[in-house]
Amino acid sequence: MNAERPQSDERGRVIPLRRRHPPAGNDNRPQRQADTTGADTIGDLVRFEHGADSPEDYRHRMIMNGLAFLVCIFLVLSGVWLVSKMAQMRKDQDCVLSGRRGCTPVDVPVRSRW
Repeated sequence: MNAERPQSDERGRVIPLRRRHPPAGNDNRPQRQADTTGADTIGDLVRFEHGADSPEDYRHRMIMNGLAFLVCIFLVLSGVWLVSKMAQMRKDQDCVLSGRRGCTPVDVPVRSRW
């Protein structure tokens, strides 16, 4: 099934499509400008650069990273605790609904008679 495709001059031609709606005006994209080469221009990224006069505060960044790590650890541990509690409650509920008695163990201290 090797069929040859017809070769034409329009192979690889890109058809520009016009927008249906005008831009809303609340986006951060630069305005399109007609270019002689046909390529879109990209806006300047100077507003995202840090200047030489504004030193980065690595100590503050490391403290924030440590706090974020502790919050993540807390969330994982509380999730594990919650899952184990739900599993224990499901076991207890299955035991009670099956009609058995004494499903939950009660720890009673043993007293010596003497």
